[in-house]
Amino acid sequence: MSHKIAIVIPTIGRYDDLRRMLQSLAAQARLPEQVVIVDQDDTSQCFTREFPQLQIRVIALPGSASLKRNAGFQAVRPDADLIAFMDDDIVLGPQAIDAVLRFWDNAPGDLGGTGCNLVNYTPVYASGLKGLRMASRLGLYGSDKGAVLRSGFHTTMPGIEKTMDVRWLPSWAVVYSRKVLAEFSFDEWFESYSYLEDLDLSYRVSKKYRLALVADARFYHYPSNIGRPNAYLFGKKEVLNRLYFVSKHPELSRPLCCLALSIRAAMSLFLGLTRRDPGYFKRIAGNVAGFAMASRGALTRPRVGGVDP
Repeated sequence: MSHKIAIVIPTIGRYDDLRRMLQSLAAQARLPEQVVIVDQDDTSQCFTREFPQLQIRVIALPGSASLKRNAGFQAVRPDADLIAFMDDDIVLGPQAIDAVLRFWDNAPGDLGGTGCNLVNYTPVYASGLKGLRMASRLGLYGSDKGAVLRSGFHTTMPGIEKTMDVRWLPSWAVVYSRKVLAEFSFDEWFESYSYLEDLDLSYRVSKKYRLALVADARFYHYPSNIGRPNAYLFGKKEVLNRLYFVSKHPELSRPLCCLALSIRAAMSLFLGLTRRDPGYFKRIAGNVAGFAMASRGALTRPRVGGVDP
């Protein structure tokens, strides 16, 4: 194989999850050339001794996932021409990296990024709505996998059986070429939990380069409970971050985005009432706060950096 791959893992004190993830990396048929862990502090240094075969470098950097991913890329050794971003709460299948590298070895020159194939996907609530003809016509939802709709909402791509081209890639297990990351980077406007920062980066990349999801690069996701925002904060980010993403792309529709967000809030209300779960009502309160902040100019806040023009 002609490519060398380095892996960047942003984390936030999820040491049990991170250890399990590193164990799956150490068991790969093809090991990466380097692993860069970007943590809040240097506690993750213990993994350099526990997994010497992974050539781990630890960077202590508080901040958002976007900030950590950008810093991790800058710390990658110069001979690695492929850079993977992976979450700390995933487990890779033993052939995942080998499958990705084989795909890159035979890919055309316009390939910019590849994603791995999530095996244990859990369907989201109200998934039947996505199949409605009216929802598709309005650009609110769609049945095509890996699509970005006019509303700014995106479709998932779980458990594919055949490698396919897509318009966006989730950052829980994604690989970009070095030349792409020299041109594009994660937008550090997405703070803290950085919800949708992967959609934002990959969609920008897809306008110039090909993106693909590799079926044989299988992985599992076991969502960690550590570092997640509460329902109110997530509801606020759900609105603000989506509207911010749409505002960056003139081909997307802010009115349709607001309509889709309102429909999602209505679904949260229905689920809160039927399931008697107060978390849904907190999420709706966050949605309202997000719309209020957007109306007061929160979306025009200066970006921190690490963004292509």
